[in-house]
Amino acid sequence: MARIPETDEILLGDNLDLLPQFADGAFRLIYIDPPFNTGKRQNRKTLETVPDANGDRTGFAGRRYKTRLLAESSYLDIFDDYMTFIAPRFEEARRLLAADGTFYFHIDYREAHYCKLLLDEIFGRDSFLNEIIWSYDYGARTKRRWPAKHDTILVYVKDPERYYFDAETVDREPYMAPGLVTAEKVAKGKLPTDVWWHTIVPTNGKEKTGYPTQKPEGILRRMVQASTRPGDWCLDFFAGSGTLGAVASKLRRHYVLIDSNTEAIRVMHERLGLQNGITVPAISAIGSAGEPDAEVTASLF
Repeated sequence: MARIPETDEILLGDNLDLLPQFADGAFRLIYIDPPFNTGKRQNRKTLETVPDANGDRTGFAGRRYKTRLLAESSYLDIFDDYMTFIAPRFEEARRLLAADGTFYFHIDYREAHYCKLLLDEIFGRDSFLNEIIWSYDYGARTKRRWPAKHDTILVYVKDPERYYFDAETVDREPYMAPGLVTAEKVAKGKLPTDVWWHTIVPTNGKEKTGYPTQKPEGILRRMVQASTRPGDWCLDFFAGSGTLGAVASKLRRHYVLIDSNTEAIRVMHERLGLQNGITVPAISAIGSAGEPDAEVTASLF
């Protein structure tokens, strides 16, 4: 039976296997930052974690578990294969959004236009809310073209007539030309537009986890502030370093984080300070309806 989350969760496994266990409309906000269309082969592993007295993992209360590889697959991360890969995950995202929910899709500028056409088809063109440009100034600079220093975030809503958005709750930013506005406005700051100037995660910053694709909390903070209320549920099913969970926790929202990479699970566990292990559905027990028949709790490091 499909379920509504009751406690913050970190799940290990293929998101397309795990998402069907959640009820329709379970999340007010969904953010994903999936692998970009890199032209490289991406590998996926499906694992099973089961109780075993002689297992290689130690979980809650000292119980032992073992993990074994059930399947390993790969896809070539180029246009045709990528669209096939991402489309069913878009469909799950729409199903899982609350009626007034918002979906934030973080993608490389080279693929944004292809993905927007697909999202228009799945969500409906009227449900497109924004194209956010996250601009940063870091890294190598080519002299053969204008250096690319931005990512694209496509924003869709479940229902264009009733989505939740509260701009007044968003942290304000300094005016670029403070001399052109009143002192009162300068002191208050201005609301962000759809172009977000924000640095990447600094190498020596307190946010740094060492995870290679980590995104700064300041970017996700704006999304969570504007599109959720305290107590709402947020989902990231390509969770990586767990930035959405970190932001949601600080803003008194709840989260479900999913990733198929055991290193990501370890990083999230450490970052979020979880004490009682991680809920890991036994993927081999997921039936045709996508509902796990059993769960184990394991510490994956």
